[in-house]
Amino acid sequence: MIPELVDKFLDSAAMPPRPRSRADVRKWALRFAKKFHDAPAAIFEERGSRSEMNEWRAEWKHSPKQHDAAGTHAVRVLNWAMKEGKLAIHPCHDLSRLFHVDRSEIVWPPADRETFNANAPDWVRRILCVACETGLRPADLIKLTRGHLQNTPKGRRLRVLTNKRKWLAHIPITPELAEVTDSTPADRMVILVGGNGKPMKEPRNASSAITRYRRKSGLSDELRLQDCRGTAATMLLNSNLGLSEIANHMGWSVKYAAQVIEHYARVSPDQTDAVLVKLAQAKGGGQ
Repeated sequence: MIPELVDKFLDSAAMPPRPRSRADVRKWALRFAKKFHDAPAAIFEERGSRSEMNEWRAEWKHSPKQHDAAGTHAVRVLNWAMKEGKLAIHPCHDLSRLFHVDRSEIVWPPADRETFNANAPDWVRRILCVACETGLRPADLIKLTRGHLQNTPKGRRLRVLTNKRKWLAHIPITPELAEVTDSTPADRMVILVGGNGKPMKEPRNASSAITRYRRKSGLSDELRLQDCRGTAATMLLNSNLGLSEIANHMGWSVKYAAQVIEHYARVSPDQTDAVLVKLAQAKGGGQ
């Protein structure tokens, strides 16, 4: 029965390790079990079960994110069931999605960064700077330590195993980034800390700080900490990384990386010419 299948899934090693992710998966898996509480799991081997899945998801059509989450997590259970040999097949792959977002044109131009820095305390300015210079996600930012710094023949870099994709990123230390790393107190390993001077326990602590002072600065509500990644992509291009290297570092396609960098250049007049020339060279190099 579906409830039994869901219970076995929730007790399995297929559950994500992070508490917040586990809570999300559990919430939607239990809703899936409640909806199909009197159905045998085998019904999801039949073609008609796809339409039943879509009818259930439609309960949240007023909220595209929830609508898509319902399908994502239910299919996660079904995929696990297939791998475990509890289902032979299921027809619910590639369900249509309602929520689509393109944040490629949301970046932190220099003018907005200056306004933000004029209103934020030093510990928050440091978060924004490191995010814009590295492109790292909040979960990686709060874990940065002196141990990630490495000397290279021509300077220094950060060597980071990213939290989400477990990729090894090598990020050049720009002059702006060097100011932050070099001003970190000698008796402290962690580079970024909260307002209390202690390491931040959750990524949302860093994101919330940026949001709070963004509002105080009167900047667009669309700007988030994650949008520093487009700014970082441009900085990496200026540090002579190729498009393919930048795309790999960011977890983007080469086309998307080029799109983000081009938009950043157009909203940053003081960098437009130089950035677009480098972008054209990178494209011409087949990257």
